[in-house]
Amino acid sequence: MTLFIEIIGWIGSVLIVGSYFLNIQGKLDSKDSKYIWANLLGGICFIINTYAHHAYPSVAVNIVWVIIALFAIFRKK
Repeated sequence: MTLFIEIIGWIGSVLIVGSYFLNIQGKLDSKDSKYIWANLLGGICFIINTYAHHAYPSVAVNIVWVIIALFAIFRKK
């Protein structure tokens, strides 16, 4: 189970940092649904990982991160 939690955390890292990198490079707009979904899924992965490690301040930050992404998704509809 520990390996699974670590893999989830790394997936979250790749999604969030990767989408941010593509945004900074001008290849992915912050309003693009791919950017928003990458942040939403990455945030969920981080919530799982940080909760498993009892890093509750990080859990709280990532909950907010996911809520922001959800607002962006529902605003587009």
